[in-house]
Order: sequence, then C-alpha cells, then structure tokens
Amino acid sequence: MAKKKKTTRASYLPEDFLKKLKSVNAKRPKTVIDHILKKGFVTTEELSHLYGYDHAPRAARDVRELGIPLETFRVEGKSGRKIAAYRFGDPSKVRDGKISGRKVWPKEFKSHLFSVIGGRCAICSTFFEERYFQIDHRVPYEVGGDPEGELNVADYMLLCGSCNRAKSWSCEHCRNWKTDHLIDVCKTCYWANPEDYKHIALRLIRRIDVTWTENEISEYDRLIELSKYAEKDLPDFVKECLRRISDRDRT
Repeated sequence: MAKKKKTTRASYLPEDFLKKLKSVNAKRPKTVIDHILKKGFVTTEELSHLYGYDHAPRAARDVRELGIPLETFRVEGKSGRKIAAYRFGDPSKVRDGKISGRKVWPKEFKSHLFSVIGGRCAICSTFFEERYFQIDHRVPYEVGGDPEGELNVADYMLLCGSCNRAKSWSCEHCRNWKTDHLIDVCKTCYWANPEDYKHIALRLIRRIDVTWTENEISEYDRLIELSKYAEKDLPDFVKECLRRISDRDRT
C-alpha cells in the first residue's frame, strides 16, 4: 500500500504565492515567513524569545513591505494575556513589484541623519545614543515606496524603539495605509511631520509627546502628586494648567 503523501501548511497556498515567499532572502522577513509556513502563524512572543526580534511589528512590517499580505490577530500568550500574532493574508492581494524590498541604508547615512536631528527622537524629542535609533520613512514604504534618487534626510526620520512601534501600529490601522495609498495624505499626518500636521491616521487629533528625563524626573513626580490632589488624571490636569496659562496671556 502506497504511503499517503504528507500534507504541509504550505501545500494549501497557491504556487505563485509560494514562489514569492521563497524568493525572500533578507534574514528578518524570511524568519517570519518560514515560521508561518511551518506553524501557520507566528506570535510577537515567539519573534522575541525564539529569534531575538523584540520589535515584532517591525519584523512583520518587513514582510508587508515586500508586498506580502499579513493579517494581525490576537492569541493568548504564555502569561495568559492577549498578544499579537501574524498569518498570511489573501494571496491575491500580493503587491507586485515590491518583492525586492526597500533600499538598504548605509551606516554613514544613519550617522548623518543623527547629526542633523541632534540626537533626538523625531516624535518624543528624547535624546538617545545613535545605536538606539531606527531609521523610518516619513511616508510609509507601503504607501510611497523608496524615494527616487540619492538618499535625502528630508524623506526619513529617526525614531526610538517605542515611538517606532507606536507609528507602526497607527499606520497599519489607517485606511490610507490599507487601501488608499495617497502620499499627500501621509505627508500631512503627525507620524510623518509631527511639527506641522493636519491629522493623525485620518483622525482630527492634536497631540504633544513630552518626556521627562534624568534631572527632570522630580518635576514629573510633582505633577503626579498635584494631579492626584486635584483628583484628575494627569493628561486632564496638564491640559487644565495649559488652559490657565493661555487664558492668563489673553488678559
């Protein structure tokens, strides 16, 4: 009696889709792809613990930037809390022409960008050493691709890990990122230009990211105490203080 051929998860995928998946050679997206091919999905926990990718959304984004659709869903982690997981999306939604991926940034370009922005995160304005920053397109790669010509610092920003994760999450849940792909819409978004913007992921919002560091920590602790005394959440308390200053200046 002939042995029954073993069925794998990959065997259920269209041949042309598999061909695209197997053409990926870059280490990080290939790691994500290979794990999903083997297990059906990969969690943020697995990406961190098994492969050392603590910024799991960045690893998933690498795959998406190659034009390969990924779906994000929630599963229960080892601690019992809900965590994100990724699986392949609809193979028919593969974006042609992206399989080669984004440009590789030279180390010298990151150093130049670091000197231009003065060592501050473009979002939270916190100072970090260069090694803690990640280069990111102002307009997401999924929307605008790589700008033509030589690398221009105006097209990129340096973000700390925390702000890069926040930007990734916000962009990936934005309609313009998912379907519209209008570059001008991205250019007027907070995540592309926090100094001059009209919206945040298409929502009419204004925000200020403020970080207290080192000698400023005592000031932050004092604000916490005052907000508790006023029986207000810290954001509401800070807004109230700013309103008082604004009203005083008007008079």
